[in-house]
Amino acid sequence: MPCKPSDLAGIVLFGLLDENELNELAAVIDASSVKQGEIIFNAGELGDCLYFVRSGEVELFVKDTTGQKIVLTIAEENDLFGELSMLDQRPRSASAIAVVDTELLMLDRDDLLLLFQKQPDAALNMMAAMSTMLRKVDKLLQSRVSRNVNEEMEEKLPALQRIADWIAWFSGSMPFLIINGLWFVIWIGWNTLLSEERQFDPFPFGLLTMIVSLEAIFLSCFVLISQNRQAAKDKIRADVEYDVNIKAELEVAHLHEKVDQLNDHVIQKLAQIQDQLKKNGNGKNA
Repeated sequence: MPCKPSDLAGIVLFGLLDENELNELAAVIDASSVKQGEIIFNAGELGDCLYFVRSGEVELFVKDTTGQKIVLTIAEENDLFGELSMLDQRPRSASAIAVVDTELLMLDRDDLLLLFQKQPDAALNMMAAMSTMLRKVDKLLQSRVSRNVNEEMEEKLPALQRIADWIAWFSGSMPFLIINGLWFVIWIGWNTLLSEERQFDPFPFGLLTMIVSLEAIFLSCFVLISQNRQAAKDKIRADVEYDVNIKAELEVAHLHEKVDQLNDHVIQKLAQIQDQLKKNGNGKNA
């Protein structure tokens, strides 16, 4: 279904077109709607058109070698996507899915070339949009080269968890042991050496026993909370190590391919040299 010229007014790629050109272009651009969660295209499919988001949001993502989903960007209103496959006529490099109910505009390759012939500056706008996507991908790759487990856990850590971690850490330190030792000595000495009128917790120190029991209960809870977080951190660390192992395996396989290519190249060169030597030897004999 054709779109309206007003739908193209906010798109940067068409900002240089006049009213008549917008009317001509609107007549060849198709409009469609997709529901939330609907796949627009999958990576590996052939694509002959690019898309503009008239309303809604579209998530562009790929999956790495471990099967994890990597979100490249979220295309919002007036953003374009799917231009790479249309330009180089190769399979889609990413998948697209509608985050919410979305209205799309579709422009095929022939109509885009016609647009570039009328307005060459529009090609620069498309290149700017593509460079923006590449910059986002560069930042994403930089952040995924190595994941810092501690930083990743700290970002998700609520205030109460931070307090629990600090208490668990402090309860296992020498200052905590010294403070408790001094407290016990002062408490027991006060209620043993002073007169009975000044003693507030005489032997067998029932109040001290209750306080120490409560302290032990709370400290054990804080330690268990901290241990659970450590277990979650260990799980993330195991995932990171798995990712690193996969990447290392791929790099080793890539190196093997290069070595095999070099080996084949050397063998071909040696065969050529041998053939040349044979020809030279036969020429001398003749």
